[in-house]
Amino acid sequence: MRLSKRLSELGLASRREADEWIAKGWVRVDGRVVAELGSRVLPGQHVTIDRPARDQQAQRVTVLLHKPVGYVSGQAEDGYTPAIALVTPDNQWRGDRSGLRFQRAHLRSLAPAGRLDIDSVGLLVLTQDGRIARKLIGEASEIEKEYLVRVERTEGAGPLPDADLARLRHGLELDGVPLRPARVEWLNADQLRFVLREGRKRQIRRMCEAVGLKVVGLKRVRIGAVMLGDLPPGRWRYLHEDEHFD
Repeated sequence: MRLSKRLSELGLASRREADEWIAKGWVRVDGRVVAELGSRVLPGQHVTIDRPARDQQAQRVTVLLHKPVGYVSGQAEDGYTPAIALVTPDNQWRGDRSGLRFQRAHLRSLAPAGRLDIDSVGLLVLTQDGRIARKLIGEASEIEKEYLVRVERTEGAGPLPDADLARLRHGLELDGVPLRPARVEWLNADQLRFVLREGRKRQIRRMCEAVGLKVVGLKRVRIGAVMLGDLPPGRWRYLHEDEHFD
């Protein structure tokens, strides 16, 4: 296996971080420095990172943003503004108890770990830490994402049949691929609570369309153990050291 992939599997680094550290001589296999990109390791070999790599990771920040409608999660597209544009000194929430203050260096390599479409609001995570990104959006991620979803019927009248609610929980597929089981329940006459362990493109909107519902409002309120809480729309704060997604 490639050493960079092994570092990622062990949760020590992202692939990009791993390649950077290997090139700098910060990675050891069975106690010996391996500085050649593309190097391979066997499953039983012991892989470690040196202190400079650990120190570099400790300086990387994760930002929690309450994304409003009208901002895209990632790169600017079709004239729309990326959410990272809201990460400014003036927009840092006064309730941030991390003890950190904004630095320009915190924007370097800061990238969204997950998506919220332009019409959705709520908790968006941006991070410099590849370990967190992998934990939240990696193929093996088991981190829950919770959403409050306001809907209206587009087919039929009256309440949604129990059979369709059961399909929302398990039984739908997108693009020919079955969806993982979800927790879905009514909170009131027009609002559902979704808890997912995956994040396919426009997943909730497409799930609702499949059972004759139109989403008129979608808000993400939790990722793992981290809550949106009282963070106001358009404001952001740092993830503090005693907070963890799992």
